[in-house]
Amino acid sequence: MLKAMIGKSARHQRRRLPLIVLALAGVTGCSAAPSQNILGSYFPSWMICALAGVGATVVARVLLVALGIDRTLPIPLVVYLSLTIAFAFAVWLLWLD
Repeated sequence: MLKAMIGKSARHQRRRLPLIVLALAGVTGCSAAPSQNILGSYFPSWMICALAGVGATVVARVLLVALGIDRTLPIPLVVYLSLTIAFAFAVWLLWLD
């Protein structure tokens, strides 16, 4: 009886082995997150790119207000959010690629 129980356990372990290997293979890509050292502290790169995108959007808004285009935007919140995302992705591509 004990031998039969050990045999079933070994079969279950063999079935689990591919799942365990697959799970461990998926985790290996998480070894190093892109981060930047700023004044001794490591910040995630996406955070720096997002802040650069917000800053570039503020500059773009100042230019749009100066040119008088700001009043003609249909949905300013969506336009400025889109600009922020576009600038953040551009910084990511130019700086970290």
